[in-house]
Amino acid sequence: MQDPLKIIQDYVRHPSISTDPEAKEGMVASRDYICNLLSSLGFKTEIAETPLHPLVLAEREGDSSWPHVLLYGHYDVQPADPLELWSSAPFEPEVRGNRVYGRGTADNKGPQIAMILGLARALEKHPDLPVRITVMIEGEEEIGSPSFPGFLEKYQDRLKQADLVILSDTCSPSIDQVTVTTALRGLMALEVTLHGPNVDLHSGLHGGPVMNPIRALAKLCASLHDEQGRVAVPGFYDTVIEPEAWEREQLAALPQDEGTYKQSLGVPAFTPPEGYNALESIRFAPTLEFNGITGGYQGEGSKTIIPSKASVKITCRLVANQDPKDIEAKVVQAIKERCPEGVRLECRVDAGAEAYCVIPPGKPNTPKDQPAVVAKAFTAMDNAVKDVFGKAPLYLREGGSVPIIAQIKTVLGLDSLMLGLFTPEDNLHAPDESFDLTLMQRGIETYEKVFTELGK
Repeated sequence: MQDPLKIIQDYVRHPSISTDPEAKEGMVASRDYICNLLSSLGFKTEIAETPLHPLVLAEREGDSSWPHVLLYGHYDVQPADPLELWSSAPFEPEVRGNRVYGRGTADNKGPQIAMILGLARALEKHPDLPVRITVMIEGEEEIGSPSFPGFLEKYQDRLKQADLVILSDTCSPSIDQVTVTTALRGLMALEVTLHGPNVDLHSGLHGGPVMNPIRALAKLCASLHDEQGRVAVPGFYDTVIEPEAWEREQLAALPQDEGTYKQSLGVPAFTPPEGYNALESIRFAPTLEFNGITGGYQGEGSKTIIPSKASVKITCRLVANQDPKDIEAKVVQAIKERCPEGVRLECRVDAGAEAYCVIPPGKPNTPKDQPAVVAKAFTAMDNAVKDVFGKAPLYLREGGSVPIIAQIKTVLGLDSLMLGLFTPEDNLHAPDESFDLTLMQRGIETYEKVFTELGK
């Protein structure tokens, strides 16, 4: 088998920045690199065209009675800015200590290669391994995967034949304690603008009778949470399914305490919503957050005005069983009812994303109709992680969102097995992104065992 480190370095050298029109050459080169790698491993490959950046599809066919697994990854990366904060060139991967540095090493090219090479090693040792594989590597994950729903609709008849999805695009706490992610939060986003006078007004001549849009916006924002930190929108929590005892126990085993976490963030105190501690609120609770607020004069010194408008960007992170459209309607209704007099309200809603949840086998809330291949894959992953890492994985809900996982569930009806192969130390989306080489080797070994076990 080829040198995994060299493959990752060669892959990372292509600046595949999906959001940058000037990076088209790097996008094409990165796509072709992973396509050629899969071809060299014996896969039948094709380029699935989309309105923006194509996907790479690769297949290993076999008997229809064999388990069929979809592998997911993405070849696009975040921009490397600010370049001056990198210790080495972001697209000239460099090994320092036990890490390889470069944009995309951890998100997602390194973990993706570990998964693919683990499969390659299993096939090298067992050429007749009775497992069908479909690999799909997209090029738009870092810009929200706008073409992915259309791709799923177009190829759903082929992809629905699979039993489950396996990917490594989630986080683990350390290289010694990995996590299998069991849930991802959904998302609802909107922007609220309050319009006051037609133009900015002199505050001395008009202050008093004219409602200041900034004051109105501050009052409106403050009304969306209660004194206990919970979202004060009627019905916001109606469909929330609280975590089971085993999920709280798994989280409690996470090697992180609130004191260290608080210190690392540089905040004086945590203010989680009532009913959750700080770590639980990130994993288990839905949220409503203000992401940006603006209005009036922003330059040096003062400018005594009543601004003509003020606006705020709001996002809600949603947990399993919450419908983004339902939450959108409830939040917008609350905003309309609480909007102060004297201003005109404008709400602009962005696209939402469903939350996703999967329950491992053998739990009190495991679905009774869980497909046998899904249960077998989770068991194989559990056993493989124990063998390679010397301890079982933690099964944790994730605070972030990966919208395509819920889309796959909705369109294809498939669950996902998500092994975290990057850690907080890897600086995702930041300068000096890196990937731990020990975790790379352990990831390859783990996946070799998983695919071998699936073929038994």
